Amino acid sequence: MSVKVITDSTSDMPPEIAARLGISVIPQKVIFGTEELRDGVDITGDEFYRRLVSSAALPTTSQASVGEFVELYESVAPGADGIVSVHVSSGVSGTVNSAQQAAQQANIGCEVRVIDSLQASMATGLIAIEAAICANDGGDLAQVAECAQNAAARAELFVLMDTLEYLQKGGRIGKARATIGSLLKIKPMIILREGVVHELGKERTHRRGMQKLQSVAEDFAPLDDVCVLYSTTPDEARDLAAQLGALLPSDKEPIIAQIGPSVGVYAGPSTIGVAALRSGGA
Repeated sequence: MSVKVITDSTSDMPPEIAARLGISVIPQKVIFGTEELRDGVDITGDEFYRRLVSSAALPTTSQASVGEFVELYESVAPGADGIVSVHVSSGVSGTVNSAQQAAQQANIGCEVRVIDSLQASMATGLIAIEAAICANDGGDLAQVAECAQNAAARAELFVLMDTLEYLQKGGRIGKARATIGSLLKIKPMIILREGVVHELGKERTHRRGMQKLQSVAEDFAPLDDVCVLYSTTPDEARDLAAQLGALLPSDKEPIIAQIGPSVGVYAGPSTIGVAALRSGGA
């Protein structure tokens, strides 16, 4: 018997990590007009960004349904003595609510603990990774859920964007703020705090924004884990990861992950960010 860990595709979990740790990922949906595509199943990140920049209208997103969660819970439950389901912040998505409803409806013989990460992208992913490591080490349901909650209290996500246009069109930020940013040609920076998007700063150039990402990561150090995220600039992500490696324990290296379609709708091209787990229990 073991505890199963589930997350959703807004976690931007690299498939190889999910496979290695036994994490199940439920896909969110991206909608171009009448075409509904499952994130990471029907469309890849690179394909998505090619379509995004050429699309006349901004695509929309849709969370996994209660029924889809029920199906996943019922498929992983056999042989499990519990499920820990770690999801994107309830402050930006209804995914946690869908998962909670499904946990009550699923016809399974074990308990489901739904964890609101209060984060997004690989900040959620790092929490799921911590939970999976605990589960693979033999932790019971209470221990794995506690591990996830502890990691959620230490998780950080901060992002440098090329424009606020996609956040504004997606309804995640005010139009006036996005317009001002465009007029001033600034490079906006955001951070998730208490589950919602907050302004981290403004930089006049992308280079200064990259320096700010590094300095913020250093402010949060020491770190137990870190992931550098990118939408369309993998080389830049690798360069930043090389700089952040010194903030980790000697036996770890930064993860590099692409921002997938369900988050990319709001992030847009040329976005780069950092997800981190601060060390200790604070």
